[in-house]
Amino acid sequence: MSEKFLDKAYDLETPEATLDHYNQWAASYDAEIAENGYATPGRIAEALAQFQPDMSVPVLDFGCGTGLSGLALRLQGFDTVDGMEPSDEMLTQARSKGVYRTLTQIDVKDSKPIPRGAYRQITGCGVLGTGAAPPAVFDMILHALPRGGLFAFSYNDHALEDRAYTGKLNEWLDCSAARLLFREHGDHLPGIDLKSTVYVIEKA
Repeated sequence: MSEKFLDKAYDLETPEATLDHYNQWAASYDAEIAENGYATPGRIAEALAQFQPDMSVPVLDFGCGTGLSGLALRLQGFDTVDGMEPSDEMLTQARSKGVYRTLTQIDVKDSKPIPRGAYRQITGCGVLGTGAAPPAVFDMILHALPRGGLFAFSYNDHALEDRAYTGKLNEWLDCSAARLLFREHGDHLPGIDLKSTVYVIEKA
């Protein structure tokens, strides 16, 4: 199978280019990612479950893509999962999985797409990083969470090499605005030898 979409995913430089890329990729995304052993959705779901004993608390899967992350959350036992995603083609794929309570298409130019305090736990699977959402989205998600809210997310190796992303996490941790509950480096896409670090942080 061609890996042209995956190959190009880390070279996208504008929100518009990213949206166009994922719209075109949507139909073949699951197959291409599965072929490369996509491990991060399951790792994030498992990590979040360690810190949330009440599986009835709704989870927002931000940047849900085709729904692989939502599927992983449901398989882990989370009862209620909502998704937000800018790509309408990706949302069509996510809707077909039948794992979300609601799916919302968001505008990449909307600086506050998540209602403040609406969710006590948010996931971002492969969302923050080169060729995906900019570092400012990290702030937006943390501001939307209430005190004590959880953010479970991943930085792949490309994002880990970019101080704009690692620095954003450290900004929140260093001033005690959030605390680190979990951090683990492991498989992301073994098929292309790409790893990711999964984090769970709690807003102070």
